[in-house]
Amino acid sequence: MKKRPKIVVFRSNQFIYGQIIDPQGKTIITANDREIKNKKSRLDRAKETGKLLAEKALKKKIKQVAFDRRGYKYHGRVKALAEGAREGGLEF
Repeated sequence: MKKRPKIVVFRSNQFIYGQIIDPQGKTIITANDREIKNKKSRLDRAKETGKLLAEKALKKKIKQVAFDRRGYKYHGRVKALAEGAREGGLEF
């Protein structure tokens, strides 16, 4: 079985970050809500961050990933980032 790269999520009180890491532990792609120019709610910025991460991944021909929420509940901004990545074209 071939291992997939994984999306790793980190969230602070203000920001949310997403990384795609290969099976060897090397970071391939990063995205965070600071890259989003529109000043929306934190939930909207998290969803846009997921879409941005998916866009960058598809440019590098990465379509299937695993999702690592790092112990955070699958709720709120973490869920919004995952939904944005799915809408952007990633499969997990």
